[in-house]
Amino acid sequence: MIEWAAGIVVAGGLPGVFLLMVAENLFPPMPSEVIMPLAGFTAARGQMSILGVIAAGVAGSVVGNAAWFELARAFGAERMRRLVDRYGRWAGLGRAEVLKGEAALRRNGPAAVFLARMMPGIRTAISIPAGLVALPRRVFYIWTMLGTLLWTGGLALAGYALEDKFHLVEEWAGVIGLGIMGLVLGGLGLHIWRARRAA
Repeated sequence: MIEWAAGIVVAGGLPGVFLLMVAENLFPPMPSEVIMPLAGFTAARGQMSILGVIAAGVAGSVVGNAAWFELARAFGAERMRRLVDRYGRWAGLGRAEVLKGEAALRRNGPAAVFLARMMPGIRTAISIPAGLVALPRRVFYIWTMLGTLLWTGGLALAGYALEDKFHLVEEWAGVIGLGIMGLVLGGLGLHIWRARRAA
């Protein structure tokens, strides 16, 4: 799979990076933790601009997430849940993920969208409940771009810096993503505990 992605990045250049990141967010063939460090490594070898790699990665990710967000807004909550029940397995989504995302977005809005961009398994799924709860488009796109720029840019720069050891980024990115998820869940648990004590 890495060889396949490498072939697309080398042959396709920045459009190839863009298309891989769109695909990663529509029907994840491989994670951004592989695509972006690989693209950063290619940039380090002088085959692309690192700023171009970051821009292509961010744009592809935003376009992929926009598809889910706009689909969810167009179909509405109940129809979208039925669609996820029927076809969600192809994108690794289920009703449980959608309901969790809806609850988080109603409470935390922009912060949930921003932080989800750095969490494995949630970064794409969050776009559906964001659309279902009709999060304002401006809020969704601003926070999606900021979170995506931080994550995608960080992965590309790490691949650029590590060059032929770019594969190490995937291992560390997974740990960082899980760490962020742990902090978010810990904060949520603390918030619930305090709310119950105050009640």
